[in-house]
Amino acid sequence: MRHRSGARVMSAPAGNLPEVVSREQWLAARRELLAKEKDLTRTRDRVNADRRRLPMVRVDEPYTFEGPDGPVRLLDLFEGRRQLVLHHFMFAPEWDQACASCSSAADGIGRLRQLHVRNTTLVAVSRAPYPKLAAFRERMGWQFPWYSSYGTSFNFDFHATLDDRVAPVLLHFRTEDELAEAGTPWTGGPWTPGMRGSELPGISVFLRVGDEVFHTYSTYGRGIEDFHNGYPYLDLTALGRQEAWEEPPGRATPLGLHVGGPAMRVPDAYGT
Repeated sequence: MRHRSGARVMSAPAGNLPEVVSREQWLAARRELLAKEKDLTRTRDRVNADRRRLPMVRVDEPYTFEGPDGPVRLLDLFEGRRQLVLHHFMFAPEWDQACASCSSAADGIGRLRQLHVRNTTLVAVSRAPYPKLAAFRERMGWQFPWYSSYGTSFNFDFHATLDDRVAPVLLHFRTEDELAEAGTPWTGGPWTPGMRGSELPGISVFLRVGDEVFHTYSTYGRGIEDFHNGYPYLDLTALGRQEAWEEPPGRATPLGLHVGGPAMRVPDAYGT
């Protein structure tokens, strides 16, 4: 907008939206942010290199999984490729449907050919029996491979299901004794027997060397949030994820669609 004198007047945004400025002012602010983004990129490159330098553990347990063609081994999940990225998808045997938050991550998994040409296979694994997985996968229209670890210790050994009667508790890499001091994410208190059977989302990564399989990496909690809800795209926007914790306060009305949020639904329940 322009004043009668011809001078340009900056309009005030409604609510707590970004300040309206000239293109020159925007460019100066954008360059200032760009310096921080470049620092973050360099830090990410260093962390990624450190991740690649992690030692690895040979997987000796003969895990079996159920898939569309019957029982398969962990080695088979690679489909002949060198690397395996495995989503720990929360779907307990007694549940009628999968976790809504995990489903939001699954909904973002598209064609896998870009991973395949880079010698990497992606699959999901859940504890529910395979017929439940197959039916839910078909209902959602997903195409990624999804296997059942029903009746095995796989989820417990990789700390995606917690039960001290099956495997030592390791919640976000904290032992039961450490949780007694630091508290669990759910209550802030110690691990208790009432938490047995708790399901956790996560990602584990494996490397194949010949016919041997090695575990190289696992992450849980916010370590997998880039795969949820379109967050990498939303983080580029002015309104962001529209979650209550975000800065600046009051920018957007919280939608309750954060991981585990009250408005989170399985994908086909949104009606969009």
